[in-house]
Amino acid sequence: MQLTVIGPGCSRCKTLAQFVEQAAKELGVPYEMNKVTDLKQIMALGVMVTPALAINGTIKVAGRVPSLDEIKKLLA
Repeated sequence: MQLTVIGPGCSRCKTLAQFVEQAAKELGVPYEMNKVTDLKQIMALGVMVTPALAINGTIKVAGRVPSLDEIKKLLA
């Protein structure tokens, strides 16, 4: 599973990355984690508000940090 945290590296972006990694580990899901921090790349992905989470190339959450439980549901 390809997991991508999109954002400029702000504290909310870091929190999202930690939650995503924790959720994937707790579920035992094999994953590869990437971070997109370059503004041009963020815009090219169509993300207007950060942080955002993409799963296998599809934006699932943008503009907020979802709860750990919500992330687990997205990964299941």
